[in-house]
Amino acid sequence: MADEIVIDKQLFHERLNNFVTKWKADKRSGDSIFSGATSIATVVGKASEPGSYLKPAAFQLWLLGYEFPATLFVLTPDLVQIVTTKKKAAYLEPLKGGKVPIEILVRGKDADENKKQFQSCLDTIKNAGKKVAVLKKDSASGGFADEWKATLQAADIKDEDQVDLAPILSNAALSVKDEKELRVIRDASRASSALMTSYFVEEMSDILDSEKKISHRALSDKVANKIDDPKFFQQQKVSKNFDTMQLDWCLQPTVQSGGSYDLKFTSEPDDNNLHAGVIISALGLRYQTYAAMVGRTYMVGPNKEQESAYKLLLSIHELIIKSIKDGVVAKDVYNKALSHLKSKKGEWEKHFPKNVGYGIGTENKDSALLVSGKNTRVLKDGMTLVISTGLQDLVNPKPQDKMSKTYSLVLVDTVRVGPTDCAVFTKDTPSDLDSVSFFFNDEEEEETKPKPKTKRERPAIAQTNITKTRTRHERPTNQDAEKEAQRREHQKELHQKKQQLGLETYGKGAKSLNGTEEKRFKRFESYKRDNQLPASVANLGIVVDKKSLTVILPIMGRPVPFHIHTIKNASHTPENDFTSLRINFLSPGQGVGRKDDQPFEDPNAHFIRSLTFRSQDIDRIDNVTKDIQELKKDVVRRETEKKQLEDVVEQDKLIPLKSRKPFVLDLIFMRPALDGKRIPGGIEIHQNGLRYSHGDGHTRIDILFSNMKHLFFQPSQHELIVIIHVHLKNPIMIGKKKAKDVQFVREATEMQFDETGNRKRRHKFGDEEEFEQEQEERRRRAALDKEFKNFAEKIADAGRNENVSVDIPYRELGFNGVPSRSSVLVQPTTDCLVQLTEPPFTCITLSEIEIVHLERVQFGLRNFDLVVVFKDYKVTPVHINTIPVESLDPVKDWLDSVDIPFSEGPLNLNWAMIMKTVTQDPHQFFADGGWSFLNAESDDEGGDDEQEESAFEVSESELAASDESSEDESDFDENASEEMSDEGSEDEFSEGEDWDELEKKAARKDRETAMEEEDEGRKPSKVVKSGKSSGKSSGGGGGGSKRKR
Repeated sequence: MADEIVIDKQLFHERLNNFVTKWKADKRSGDSIFSGATSIATVVGKASEPGSYLKPAAFQLWLLGYEFPATLFVLTPDLVQIVTTKKKAAYLEPLKGGKVPIEILVRGKDADENKKQFQSCLDTIKNAGKKVAVLKKDSASGGFADEWKATLQAADIKDEDQVDLAPILSNAALSVKDEKELRVIRDASRASSALMTSYFVEEMSDILDSEKKISHRALSDKVANKIDDPKFFQQQKVSKNFDTMQLDWCLQPTVQSGGSYDLKFTSEPDDNNLHAGVIISALGLRYQTYAAMVGRTYMVGPNKEQESAYKLLLSIHELIIKSIKDGVVAKDVYNKALSHLKSKKGEWEKHFPKNVGYGIGTENKDSALLVSGKNTRVLKDGMTLVISTGLQDLVNPKPQDKMSKTYSLVLVDTVRVGPTDCAVFTKDTPSDLDSVSFFFNDEEEEETKPKPKTKRERPAIAQTNITKTRTRHERPTNQDAEKEAQRREHQKELHQKKQQLGLETYGKGAKSLNGTEEKRFKRFESYKRDNQLPASVANLGIVVDKKSLTVILPIMGRPVPFHIHTIKNASHTPENDFTSLRINFLSPGQGVGRKDDQPFEDPNAHFIRSLTFRSQDIDRIDNVTKDIQELKKDVVRRETEKKQLEDVVEQDKLIPLKSRKPFVLDLIFMRPALDGKRIPGGIEIHQNGLRYSHGDGHTRIDILFSNMKHLFFQPSQHELIVIIHVHLKNPIMIGKKKAKDVQFVREATEMQFDETGNRKRRHKFGDEEEFEQEQEERRRRAALDKEFKNFAEKIADAGRNENVSVDIPYRELGFNGVPSRSSVLVQPTTDCLVQLTEPPFTCITLSEIEIVHLERVQFGLRNFDLVVVFKDYKVTPVHINTIPVESLDPVKDWLDSVDIPFSEGPLNLNWAMIMKTVTQDPHQFFADGGWSFLNAESDDEGGDDEQEESAFEVSESELAASDESSEDESDFDENASEEMSDEGSEDEFSEGEDWDELEKKAARKDRETAMEEEDEGRKPSKVVKSGKSSGKSSGGGGGGSKRKR
């Protein structure tokens, strides 16, 4: 898609104009740079190898920021002609319209048409002048490049008219960097130095110290894999906005030892083991397509001759760096270094390299900028060089072992040419003799003697067994009471702080927060002029103009338009041969609902409440009614959709990675699901966000790091899926719906495995096979969790500049509740309270919570509710209902631990009215005590309990008096106990009567009771009352009342 690649048009034209300006100036000053070339032809064939760019590709990166394979550039001072494919042409099309005209020729499948395009390019070259600049050593390959080379060769351009393009591009474009390029190369250098100093040296030291055996290739691969560890580079603090996702290799780590050395670093590491002697290591990182290198020589137990040789090499290296500055000729730097070597060790001239450096940037090695004895190139401010000083295959007069007979030394640094001196970008990797010398065989220093430990006398009594309580059952009660007291005290402090903050925030005169002040009358205009009315109004009939959202009614012989927003509803009532159409209009004081709050321009004006029309044409009136109702529904629906999409913000465009392939997680389903067939897709991590590509290959969803509020990883433990969840700051559109939560999941259970025919099933049966399946399931889940967690961490590392970090729910702190439709596990995280398993998802940011109230907390209820009130009072409080009462104390402990004030009460409160009160006058709300009314309610409940309990506390004298009174009234108690014993003795039930007998007894008893009541002329309810009113009633009546009660 064209939105994948976005070329910086301003930067492109700025660099192109500078290039053309240098070209024209060079023509006037003697053609010293462009050698008289009147046109330039540069072609890129196949895509470059990873980490390596040749001159044409480097030129494209410099101009466009991207490499475009199978693309031809033909440049003249007055025109840029580009031949490329249709897809690439779409990316280049926006570049048109600059100072230098750009012509894009789209290459297709028609061979004749393609030949015409190349012929057009040849015509441009010939019309520009005689000489054309092309690469003399052109290594471009592929069908496109070969076809262009054949066309150019057939054009019969003389050899003397073909100028080498390499030095032209080096001089006019690639060698001198601007400030942005220099900062990028500096960051690449710092990252390379960090990897060399903080990782390779430590690894090498540990290997040599522990005498482990490891091959050069294995150690090199170990260092190379460190590029995938973003935390390492984050700890090194390369730069403020350093993005590890933009790193790539320009020189794979290479380790050499044991007498075999290649100081050009062109050969791959061999399989020989690391030798504890002279060890050479070099590596180079590429950051945002710009490269840097660093290399060092490390010596294990060097002799004096080797130390002297290294000191000499270091002095030459430092001399070269001091000699480099603006205006110096490259060959003078080399000759100065060679002269110094000759003066110290003339016989070592043959061991000195033919060049001591070269240019570096988007191109790994700029051969036109060699620091050699023959290059007359003048160094300029802004150039970046790799200085590589070495001595190859020196003879060791006192070899430590067979593999130390010959050795080589090298120092590699990335530097920047300055106006008066040279800045070393890789200076963080030390090169002095002490830093590169290691001695592992010396006698170790005597260990410091440990201080004698003072002998502590064992006490006669084990003090830890002495407790403050006499019995065991008292101890947890005391601990719980102490814990509860601490929690109450802490909550009291939190509530006081919240109250103080509210008074400070909403001082006297604070405005209302409910938004009613902002409501204004919205004018609706149907027509501006008379001639805009439909022609059908001439018949003085009822016209529904859907285009203008207007209903035109005939009143007093005139068509009167009414906008649909003024109409409340319409209905018609058939009556015999007539029908009545009634249209009700909106007017003040019509109802008591929220719609009555709508403003009017003048509420005291006269309003038409309704109009009624009678007609004999029942079908027409029916159609008009339907049209008005449908128009009203459409308008309401559109307004609702518009209101829903108010907070949807259009994101910036995703910037895809250019330097390497992005990290991908495949076989992923997204929630909310996209329309269409359920097909898994993949997530990619790009420079400034994520991209989910649906399995159909057409649909893509981009999520930018700048729009991420929270990032969660939920493992598959006790779940059927593993989740990466993104909670957004602003909703985005997914299909036709907006979403503030986007989730990427994969099922944790593996359903596709063979239940029959498995070889293991033939030998293993029963529990053993089930055990193996369980083990395999656990392993699969662990691998899946690890894969998702690593990917989530990579997302966080890529978006760390936007403060994106991974949060994992604490399942052990979770509790069941109903935030929406069903009971789910709600789990706290470090920053949030979340429910990520079932849609609709719940994500509450803890820092946005004002207070939490626990409702229906009373003895006897099995569940309670939790209400979250936000600091933004205009946000509706969130309810999590039906939480088991067993979770009450854990929820309180968690809320207290995260410093959230909470309160509790026995009833459900009307939060709509409470929040309306708060938002209408926040100052008065906090002046009246703020949220303390919630605590007052719970305190009153607690006080009632205390009063009830205190009613049962009696003194010893009262207890004695009650004993005496109980003896006086013992007659009633004895009679009652006898009656009760007669009714429910154990002997009665010991025989185990069947149901039939029990039913007969019950029916007989009911008849006897009814007859007694008829004889006494009293109703059953009065028996109960008499029983309550008189404690001394005798006979069956008293006993009956006692039983009923």
